[in-house]
Amino acid sequence: MTEMGGYRDRVAQVDLGEGAVEYRGIDDEDAEKYIGARGLGVKYVFDAGPDVDPMGPDNRLAFMTGPLTGTQTVMSGRIALVTKSPLTGTVTDSHHGGWSGARLKWAGLDGILLDGASDDPVYLVVEDGDVEVRDASHVWGKGVHDTIDELGEEVEGSVGKNLSVMAIGQGGENGVRYACVMNEDDRASGRGGTGAVMGSKKVKAVVVKSGTDMPKPADPETFKEGYQQAMEVIRESDVTAPNEGGLSMYGTNVLMNATEEMDGLPTKNAKYTSTEAYNGTEGIDVDAERVSGENVRENILVDEPTCHSCPVACKKEVEVQLHHKGQDMNVRTESYEYESAWALGPNSGHTDRDEVALMIERCNDVGVDTIEVGNTMAMAMEMTEEGKLDVGIDWGDSDRMIDLIDEIGNRSTELGDLLAEGPDRVGERKDAHDNKLSVKGQSIAAYDPRCMKGMAIAFATSNRGACHLRGYTPAAEILGIPEKVDPYEWEGKGELTATFQDLHAISDSFDICKFNAFAEGIEEYVLQYSGMTGREVTEDELFEAGERIYNLERYFNNLAGFDGEDDSLPGRFVEGHPDAIPGQGASEGELAELDLMKEEYYEHRGWVDGVVPDEKLDELGIDIGPGTGVSAGDSAAPADD
Repeated sequence: MTEMGGYRDRVAQVDLGEGAVEYRGIDDEDAEKYIGARGLGVKYVFDAGPDVDPMGPDNRLAFMTGPLTGTQTVMSGRIALVTKSPLTGTVTDSHHGGWSGARLKWAGLDGILLDGASDDPVYLVVEDGDVEVRDASHVWGKGVHDTIDELGEEVEGSVGKNLSVMAIGQGGENGVRYACVMNEDDRASGRGGTGAVMGSKKVKAVVVKSGTDMPKPADPETFKEGYQQAMEVIRESDVTAPNEGGLSMYGTNVLMNATEEMDGLPTKNAKYTSTEAYNGTEGIDVDAERVSGENVRENILVDEPTCHSCPVACKKEVEVQLHHKGQDMNVRTESYEYESAWALGPNSGHTDRDEVALMIERCNDVGVDTIEVGNTMAMAMEMTEEGKLDVGIDWGDSDRMIDLIDEIGNRSTELGDLLAEGPDRVGERKDAHDNKLSVKGQSIAAYDPRCMKGMAIAFATSNRGACHLRGYTPAAEILGIPEKVDPYEWEGKGELTATFQDLHAISDSFDICKFNAFAEGIEEYVLQYSGMTGREVTEDELFEAGERIYNLERYFNNLAGFDGEDDSLPGRFVEGHPDAIPGQGASEGELAELDLMKEEYYEHRGWVDGVVPDEKLDELGIDIGPGTGVSAGDSAAPADD
């Protein structure tokens, strides 16, 4: 058990096959090594075994908070869902904001571990440190929004005041490999298929009911110093300053125009590096500005809700009226995010702002990842153009896209069922590997690796498949945080990426919002963590914890069969690849020097062809599992792509 501040020292372990709940404390050594949330979640999922079937009962799904979750710490309202991904076969962690993480801590738990599978649909109710398993047959088959409404009434609470509901929609029930767990209608643990794992266990929702029992810091003076310092840098940042900074004013979609202007916005399944380059070549009327944060704020913004203890308020709630298939519709949704708007907009060949809002709302209700949906649709559009699909979808067919979201979530048509499998399996079934934009089975986000070379190595080496959030190098390449670097220069990006990856492993394990890193750094992290827990750490010790967590994830993946050959990129981005498509405009002629970056990255990490050697595991004190059997003396040359 741990007596450090910030923890409840209580984790519920639910045996769904038996309908039984047991409670365990948090081992003090585990808390020191892996912190919480993402780090502890990976440790607990590792304990269940890297070789499990992601959709089988032996795969564990962990809902985990960290020692700073639900405290006074700035931007501390997040929760991590950790499991083995049915989309990628890797370990994955996916976080969401709002209030469910804070409420789980206030309700007396650090986390919930879901083991086994129920024979019949169930949901969980958390209150006063206990978990109750209840029948969910009456909401099975319903969308997220109706499920949240019904269960909110059933638990006799007030959703949004003292209740949070984390639920799956039809996508999770039907095993869509990139299904989400949705929180409070519009906030998603979006990537990696956590919703599909939850659906395979026949768990429809987790309802958390709580007061506001906020953990107190063990060292109030140190915590106060860290809190005040964090608030100061957040207020001073051009990105995070409340009611002034770009993120606060426009949300994540502040990046749409910025990446478009630098020709770093993948367009038409990344055949182009901006909508301007696309229009100039094919004469198509597509303009990224129409779906930008600035356009949204000026025309359809109706509210700016926030998460627990967050002054930034990056969430932008919109309302649109539109006509679809003879029906007048009013749509209100909170999640008009940059990644969603890009994937369902420019990358799919259209930029209808209001229709994108409807697509996002549909994805949220069905419970599927907007990034993956947009990418698989763009892949299908390119396949249709090349004659690889008998029943396909044309570029920019937004009406068809809207209906296809439901078909994917319900697997109700041939095309919907195919796309529900994700890009790698579509590529295998249709001999269309050259049409997918995925790494380890997960599709890229809205940053072109021909323009931002840090994103090239970050996509390739992410432990959960292509991901911008494992190591967010655009902070330096676009925003100049902590300092501006040349986005087109490949040298130094391996070390930069590894540093961001370790730093984000720390914040994800606290669990605080990643956007704080636009202002805060390791100094603020040390003060807030030390003050809350009462455990004094140095900057080096905290960075080592981040490195340990990242290496534990890589070690899990190595045991699951992944190595340097899987640290790849889609061929159209890579220098020397036969499918390479050089960038245009400001990115004219650019391609990713992937082999050189991998060599630099592996050398910095101390890995051998993408594998953690046993000496590295010993150095970091990772003493679980059999080891990889790889020695640091083995060849470290990266595999050919």
